[in-house]
Formats: sequence, structure tokens, C-alpha cells
Amino acid sequence: MYIPHANAEHRPETMLDFIESRAFGALVTSSPAHGLFATHLPLVLNRGRGEHGVLEGHVARGNPHHTHEAGDALVIFQGADAYVTPSWYAAKAEHGRVVPTWNYVAVHAYATLRFVDETEFLIRHLDALTNRHEAGRAMPWSTADAPADFLAQMRRGIVGVELTITRLEGKWKMSQNRSDADIDGVVRGLASSPSDGDRAVAAIVEERRPNTRRD
Repeated sequence: MYIPHANAEHRPETMLDFIESRAFGALVTSSPAHGLFATHLPLVLNRGRGEHGVLEGHVARGNPHHTHEAGDALVIFQGADAYVTPSWYAAKAEHGRVVPTWNYVAVHAYATLRFVDETEFLIRHLDALTNRHEAGRAMPWSTADAPADFLAQMRRGIVGVELTITRLEGKWKMSQNRSDADIDGVVRGLASSPSDGDRAVAAIVEERRPNTRRD
């Protein structure tokens, strides 16, 4: 993706932390036979495998994606985003040469993909996926709560996905190219919004302010 220098994130651990915090990505592949194809799916990151970790997931057997060729893939993870009005910029009153923009966070994981039609893989993956998202609930659900024959039937309806990450790209487009006064205005504007998403972006804009960013 296009990443201006001011918006680039180069720290692998920061990008992997972000992937773990999002958990839901868009898997995109391309081939001469099938062209571009995308599937949105929950993923579990295993940092202990490979140089950059391995993403594990599953797709429905009815989804034709699993019949496509294994090989290169891209997984897109998106974070907080918000519209930024130029009315928040101090520069608007100074010279008026300002336009709207959009702030957002995105991480691209480039990977080698393979589909896994193995019971052992699916049992382990589904346990890991469920335990992660049930953790902390008052009454966490476990795969052990469902009848074994029912779970076996459900597993037959899915195919595993394994993505060995080969490269990461991170973009935090958070007004880093603006003056301190303009950033102040963006933070105030977003922080006063009734939208939880806007307020989340306000906090990231402040965190990523160029003179306070932790490198």
C-alpha cells in the first residue's frame, strides 16, 4: 500500500500487536484461473511459528476460495478510522488552503497460504479461536460444551487456513503531516464527537503526534 514516511510503522511487534487486537481480517488472493478473490474471516496469530508468525483460520466448505491455488496471499487488517474536517485546522483561519481527509490504521500481512483439510488442525484451531474470544466472560463457552457428534458435523463443513507471514506493512495515518496547532484541533474535534470510533482516533492522533511518538 502507499505509505508516506510520516505514516509508516516499521516495528513488527507493534504491527503484530495490532493484528492480535483486531482478530478479523480480509484474505485476498489472485490467480490466473480465478482472478481476485476475498474472504473475511477471524484469525488466530501464532507468534511462535515462522519469522513473523502464522495466521490460522477457516473458511466454509461451501466457499470456493478453498479450491483456489495455494501460494501468495494478502491479509488486510483495519483499525480505527474517522473523517477529519478542515474546520478543525488552525490553518483554515490562517490561509484557508486546507481540505478534508480521513485518518485510519491499516496493517497488511503478506503471507504464503495453504488450505488444511485435517481434523487435528481444525480441532486445535477452533479451540484456540474459541478460548481467545470467550476468555474473560462470566460464563465462557467451550467446544466441550457441545455434543461431540455435532462438533464433528460442524467441522466437516469447514476447511482450515494457514498463512505463514512473510512481510508486514503498517500505516497509521493520523495527521502526522499537520502542524501542532492543526493536530490540537483534530484531537479536540474528534474527542468531542459522540462517536466512540472518533474518540478512539483522537487518542491515536495524540499518541502518534510527531514530537511525542515513541520510536
